[in-house]
Amino acid sequence: MDATAMTRYIEENFDGVRAVENSGDKFFSYDPDGDLPDDRWFPFATIVTGDNYDSVSDLSRQGAYRINIGLTKSAYTERFGAAPTRRDGRGVLDTGFDYSVRDQVVPHPHYASQHWVCVVNPGPETTDAVRGMLDDAYDFAVRKHENQQARKAES
Repeated sequence: MDATAMTRYIEENFDGVRAVENSGDKFFSYDPDGDLPDDRWFPFATIVTGDNYDSVSDLSRQGAYRINIGLTKSAYTERFGAAPTRRDGRGVLDTGFDYSVRDQVVPHPHYASQHWVCVVNPGPETTDAVRGMLDDAYDFAVRKHENQQARKAES
């Protein structure tokens, strides 16, 4: 599945999602009313198509992109154990994974400590897992939004 197809999948399968594009990259947030203030706008998934933010995934390769997905702490630890904290001189988390390998779910090179995972070019080995993780990340984003709306209504 290429980046365009993955974008289309997210936009067509998750209600209330707003996508913002920056330098060819897409950031997906749950914002059903389109009115979240900037300080509350946080993506549950992103699609990165180049090395604008880091080069550890080698996205400069032809057709390469990385989908990044924010998981719950329990979903992350079930898959990878405790979130890493040790970084190298470039700020890349030391997880023991090759961040440039394609079609494998790995911890995110910079945000694994916040329970994010990524896949470079999801394919036959990971497409189903990516879809399941997107379902979970979306559901978590919806719950956070609903909790925030309930707190807002109480005050």
